[in-house]
This record gives sequence, C-alpha cells and structure tokens, in this order.
Amino acid sequence: MTRRIAPSILAADFGRLREQVREVLDAGASVIHIDVMDGHFVPPITMGPNAVAALRDLGAHLDVHLMIERPERQVAEFVKAGANTITIHAEATPHLDYTLEHIREAGCRPSLAVCPSTPLGVYAEVEVDQALCMTVNPGWGGQAFIPRSLDRIRRLRALVGDEADIEVDGGIDADTAGPCSEAGATVFVAGTAVFGAPDPASAYAELVTKIGCS
Repeated sequence: MTRRIAPSILAADFGRLREQVREVLDAGASVIHIDVMDGHFVPPITMGPNAVAALRDLGAHLDVHLMIERPERQVAEFVKAGANTITIHAEATPHLDYTLEHIREAGCRPSLAVCPSTPLGVYAEVEVDQALCMTVNPGWGGQAFIPRSLDRIRRLRALVGDEADIEVDGGIDADTAGPCSEAGATVFVAGTAVFGAPDPASAYAELVTKIGCS
C-alpha cells in the first residue's frame, strides 16, 4: 500500500499559508490535511470551507477532517470548496451511514474517525475508503502521541481490511511514524513536525527519508 505524509495546515503560518503549502508540495507532498473545528465537538475554533477553497488550485489532494457536530449539515459546502477526502467523527452524528454515503455520492472519499477512547467496533458497521485513528485527543496541536494507539491501529487494520487507508493523526513525527507504519498505517498527518519547523520543506523531506513514504 502507498504510504503518504499529509502535512496539516493547523500548524502553518496563516499569513504565509499558500506559500508554505507550495513549499511542501514542491518537496514532494501530494496530500494536505485541513483540520476543521467548531468550538462544540472540540473546544477550539479553526477554519471552514474558505480555507479549503483557498488551496484547491494548488494541485494537492485536500484531506478535510471535520471535528464538528452534525457534519451532515456541512458536507455539501466542503465538497463545493474542493475537498477530496472528508473525515467525520463517529461521535459527532447519529446519521453515520447516511453521512458517509452522502460524502461518497458527492464524489469524495468517505473517511471515519474515532477518538482514542471510542471502541473500534463501529468500523464493522460501515464502509469507508479511509479510517482515521486519532493518536491524541482531538482539538489541539502539539500533543504527545498516545502509545496504546499502536495496538488500536493493528486492530483497526483487521476491521477495515487491506483496501482502506488507515490515517494517523496526533503526535506524528520521525519517531512515531515508523511504528505506526509497521502497525498498518498508510497516511501520516504531520502538523507541528512539518509546519512547526523553521523549514517545512526540509522537515517534510526528512520525514520521507526516515519512514519511506511520499
């Protein structure tokens, strides 16, 4: 399976957002991760469809992570803005299957996330192209990786099979990405490790070298 690093703009300098995104794309990145938070499902408030639209002409696969309540109400706007993958949280809506199918029918890859303490059994009840395993509690950048996540990744791989991507998000850097890859992860969200570095392009390239992905 193809392994990819997905730099997260949550840690970017928003005064230089497009410039910084171009830097990591020029360094070889193909996926850009966009964290959307509503101040309800998680305490922080971040960005909305306009942030997605601002990046859609740069040629990246836009991986949108909706940490929001009732995401079914917002899917159409993020599709319109240019999202390619849309992740919703199992804890955020009573209409999980409906929302995932709505995402697929709109032409996006449906992805499902769960918080670190949420049982993984929900993945046996739905069909997704990507499963996001939170390796920190959602809502804040710069948190430390939760070690027990490695066992969850292994169990998640058994639930979703070999066709779906497993994305890991939280505390991902040169030290944690390798073990996550060995456990079955294929997409590695790196915010602070890339955009928090003085030179995001070099930080991205170093991650590629250390964990052997693109």
